[in-house]
Amino acid sequence: MTLDGSPPGPRPFDVATALGGLALGLLLWAVGLDMYPARDVPGWWVLVPLAVMSALEVLRRVRPWAALSAGTVALVADQFTTGSLATLLLFTDLIYAAAVYGSARPARRLPQVTGALTLAAIAWGVFTWQDAYSLMLGLGVGLVAFGPAATGALVRHHRDAARAARREAEQTARLAELDRAQAVTAERTRMARELHDVIAGHLSAVAVHSTAALSLDDADTSREALGVIRENSVAALTEMRRMIGLLRAGGEDLEPSAVPTLEGVGPLAEGVRAAGFPVTVTPAPEAGWDLPSPVELAAYRIVQESLTNVLKHAAPGPVTVAVERAGGALRVVVTSALTAPGGQPSRAPGAGAGLTGMGERALLVGGTFEAGPQAGGWVVRAVLPVPDGEG
Repeated sequence: MTLDGSPPGPRPFDVATALGGLALGLLLWAVGLDMYPARDVPGWWVLVPLAVMSALEVLRRVRPWAALSAGTVALVADQFTTGSLATLLLFTDLIYAAAVYGSARPARRLPQVTGALTLAAIAWGVFTWQDAYSLMLGLGVGLVAFGPAATGALVRHHRDAARAARREAEQTARLAELDRAQAVTAERTRMARELHDVIAGHLSAVAVHSTAALSLDDADTSREALGVIRENSVAALTEMRRMIGLLRAGGEDLEPSAVPTLEGVGPLAEGVRAAGFPVTVTPAPEAGWDLPSPVELAAYRIVQESLTNVLKHAAPGPVTVAVERAGGALRVVVTSALTAPGGQPSRAPGAGAGLTGMGERALLVGGTFEAGPQAGGWVVRAVLPVPDGEG
């Protein structure tokens, strides 16, 4: 179909085939090469079926079944003339075109119908003449009808198979591109989460202690706050340098950084205590737990981000960190006071990415995560499964 919905026009090849067939028929008629020269009919009659068959060649792709039906009538009419070999050849091409370009269901049946006609012609000849001529009749019908139909069906099958293969290749390419885009998005999310986890805690501590140093006119307090600021600034720069080294080309020569473990929960608690929050870790994580690295890293980051949120949002009050392994799972619970009454602003700005990152980390290792107000405080709870055979 064309863009305006009308059927496509004749192809130049089809027009050339029609003209070529007509020219061949006229040449055969001019030199007297007829198929049935002994018939007592006017010689020009043979030109009528020839002209009709040549005109139908123009429709071989546009209206293949209509062309084949009309061509069958023209072929029958040709049998009452002296007969033209060109008319017969053009008819075989109409059968081939119907098998290749016609509707799918009739095209599949065409070889069956022409094959049945071939067998019927052989049977009729055997019972009628009972000689070798009967086999020649069946062979002729097979060459004129079944041969082009079977060839067209084979060509159509290969063409459809090639089209299906192209579609499958295109779909595979689209799926591969989609997978690549999803992989890039997932990697960007992972990098953003990792960068947030390793930097946000240090910068939050810097913001809190710098606020204290500016608000308190006390030399000792300011010195202590500046010491904490320097410590966290250096740690943040170190982590930033490591992350940039992982992203840029040629960063293989950088010194490897150890993956954080739960033994680092103690130093995290010390940093929060320095900001004035009494932090209790119960019980202290043990190195002998021998946890899977992804689970241990997820637990550490959840505790780290929870304590960072304490610095940024919690009201003054006790903070409890509980990390325990029981029942094939590692449970992490961090409790703190709610934000100070009266809607006091946070001591450090935040984009709300912390809770999202903690939930993603728990989900990546097959665990669960929840956070929210409970019993007058704020509770972060994560359950991370430990696969059988680990530890």
